[in-house]
Amino acid sequence: MSDVDERIETIIDVGERAARRAEPRMLIDGQLVSSASHFDNFSPATGRLLGSTAAADAEDMDRAIVAARRAFDETDWATNRRLRARCLDQLQSAIEADQEELREELIAEVGCPVMTTQSAQLDWPLADALRYPARLMLDFEWERTLEGGGLFGERNVRTVIKEPVGVVAAITPSNFPIEVILNKLGPALATGNTVVLKPDPNTPWNATRLGRLIAEHTDIPPGVVNVVPTPSNDVAGLLGTDPRVDMISFTGSTGVGKLLMRQGADTMKRMFLELGGKSVSIVLDDAPAAAIVGSAIGVCVHAGQACAATTRMLVHRSRYDDAVASITAAYQAVPVGDPVSSDTLVGPVISGAQKKRVLDAIEQARSDGAEITTGGGLVANLPEYLAGGHYVAPTVIVGVGNDAAIAQREVFGPVLVVLPFDDDEEAVRIANDSAYGLAGAVSSRSLERGMAIARRIRTGSFGVNGGMFYGADAPFGGFKNSGVGRQCGVEGFEQYLEPKTVAHRTPKTSATPPR
Repeated sequence: MSDVDERIETIIDVGERAARRAEPRMLIDGQLVSSASHFDNFSPATGRLLGSTAAADAEDMDRAIVAARRAFDETDWATNRRLRARCLDQLQSAIEADQEELREELIAEVGCPVMTTQSAQLDWPLADALRYPARLMLDFEWERTLEGGGLFGERNVRTVIKEPVGVVAAITPSNFPIEVILNKLGPALATGNTVVLKPDPNTPWNATRLGRLIAEHTDIPPGVVNVVPTPSNDVAGLLGTDPRVDMISFTGSTGVGKLLMRQGADTMKRMFLELGGKSVSIVLDDAPAAAIVGSAIGVCVHAGQACAATTRMLVHRSRYDDAVASITAAYQAVPVGDPVSSDTLVGPVISGAQKKRVLDAIEQARSDGAEITTGGGLVANLPEYLAGGHYVAPTVIVGVGNDAAIAQREVFGPVLVVLPFDDDEEAVRIANDSAYGLAGAVSSRSLERGMAIARRIRTGSFGVNGGMFYGADAPFGGFKNSGVGRQCGVEGFEQYLEPKTVAHRTPKTSATPPR
């Protein structure tokens, strides 16, 4: 059997195994249930049909919201921290037992290269996304006491109490689905909320698997977590308008985030929105040569489908020509193809529609006068079995200003724009000249200089000389159009809490005893 035959067998087997093991049912009020209709789940890598998933309709969504509301209002979930700690520990163990099956499922339905599952796609969040909030729950200052402010000399005591928000609608994306789901479920459940989880319809199985694990392997009470996959925007939109939902926790595009803010305004829903980005990587004149290619290659990971990807690279003019040449050569050598292969860095984008959006953005840049030094279209010489997949060649674009559409709009594909600058002041100005403010990076031989740049860039996260900001203990989110609020860390934990101040007074004691 040839190497190609072996590769064909491998990727087909992964898809078939994922389909056999997949959970097609929803989780509503503690029960795994089907629905009146189903929707198809396709492999981004091959275009093949993997299987189907229950499609929640409006009645299903209503039942899920009712269940979550009842579980919050009528059980002790919100107040029983010991129960919550035990349940999170049970869920952690259940996911670990399914870790390798989940890994194959992610490769099959997300199209993510296997190497990414060994980091942010699976192994990193599984290590601490549930454990960190479970530990924090035990040490957190749930109440604090303030004194003062009384009238007429009376003693006044105020107690600040942190309480859960209530029913949380968690709406998650297709690019890093299990990572985002766990980093929403962990703090939302640890703080005592109940959840209605609506996964992206392109990647439903990792969420429905969690539903099965919750139902079969944990003591999480019925209604505390509900998993309702649906391809219908109208059905999903009910989460934004229903007054029984107290909070929207959304990760996805800025356009949808703004829509959810408008939908939730009438019922004053609390909002956590982690949205898009057009993050910058700044290469100063004293940066090591290796930092240039290293930062550029990061845009190719998972085909550029990362909101924090540094898709704008600013290079000091003295280094610009050499940088473009080295990045172009590196992009031409990046392994593209079968996500099951251990050396693949660039897999497919999630869908045919997303592939078209990426290619249209590249074509618009070309029409606007940009120079494309490599890529700019489909991937050549893919094996026949990947011909139906959604692959875009790693692309480097130069010859445009920061005001060009390709330098301002999120593409969500393996596309890098390289721009020159003359000094640190100009680099900071260009970096901040964006509607987004999610992440960024700088490279310099001087840590002091790099830190000075970092403090001036208006983003929620920033890396200096390769520093990695990711972790369940580190708040993540954006400035400007990149979102509202933070996920992870103490700040993300408190995102799911409401403070309440309760005051009581103690009357002044009389010095003269009563007659």
